[in-house]
Amino acid sequence: MDILILDAHQVRQLLPMAACIDVMAQALTALTRGEAQNPLRTMMWLPDQHGLLVTMPASMGDAMGIKVISVMPGNHGSEYDSHMGAVLLFEAAHGRPLALIDASEITAIRTAAVSGVATRLLAQEDAGDLAILGTGVQADSHLEAMLAVRPIRRVRVWSRNSANRAQLAARAKARYGVTVEPVDSAEAAVRGADIICTATSAAEPVLRGEWLSAGAHLNVVGASTPKAREVDSTAMRRSRLFVDRRESTLNEAGDFLIPKQEGVIGDDHILAELGEVLLGQKPGRSAPDEITLFKSLGLAVEDLASAQYIYQKAVEKGIGTAVAFGALRTDSH
Repeated sequence: MDILILDAHQVRQLLPMAACIDVMAQALTALTRGEAQNPLRTMMWLPDQHGLLVTMPASMGDAMGIKVISVMPGNHGSEYDSHMGAVLLFEAAHGRPLALIDASEITAIRTAAVSGVATRLLAQEDAGDLAILGTGVQADSHLEAMLAVRPIRRVRVWSRNSANRAQLAARAKARYGVTVEPVDSAEAAVRGADIICTATSAAEPVLRGEWLSAGAHLNVVGASTPKAREVDSTAMRRSRLFVDRRESTLNEAGDFLIPKQEGVIGDDHILAELGEVLLGQKPGRSAPDEITLFKSLGLAVEDLASAQYIYQKAVEKGIGTAVAFGALRTDSH
């Protein structure tokens, strides 16, 4: 019995952004239909709180899987990704492990792809002035995703490190032929933007609601624990809120939970899951001047759907390293 090993380069080769956006839309609709299981993630903090280990299981159709990933915010700006680990894919009939796939690259692509789904659903059709807060892996991926779903005309980027801003601008020019304007403040990036992606490691707000223009759409991605947030309570109050999953938001999203604790919003501020909008069960944007906000937490079913797609393409193209793993039993003992 073999297991297929796929590294980060192979994941990038097999999971292009445009395809992943469609795969994520399918996964989110399956979850809303009740065709997938997606328990809340478990998180184990290290004793000194400098990082944590996260496990994320899911099942859908004829597959099940789990992502195990380390989250190390201190890795930003170093040679290491802030998220590293693996996705283990199983077939559901007999429980046979099929593939072990690099999780850093899956996380980078599928997170931005889900924001692509949200932007395609919620941003104004002609939205094209993009602000990105953050300059790490997700900033790069979100630029790629936004270019895939909207006619981007202008891009501004901010992070606390000016060298990182310049490096992202250089990468964007080389990869996509896009001019990115590094700016000195988050406010300078956000003012006038009609698509805003926050992808930072901040625990305190870097975006204030007073900066937002009518009609803007936000993808709020960076914070994924109850005590951390990237946008302030005014931004959350002013926005029509959409989420990947209600249960996750109510348990894990500091961007939502902190203003809720302050009494600024209630649970009814969550208008819909993306899957409900995709299926036509709930409306998306209802007026040109309203501000929409997608709070992304990342779901195990997204990792599972990505792993299934990657595995199928790898088998078709003969990509990956097959390694003998376990043994087939010839008796029942």
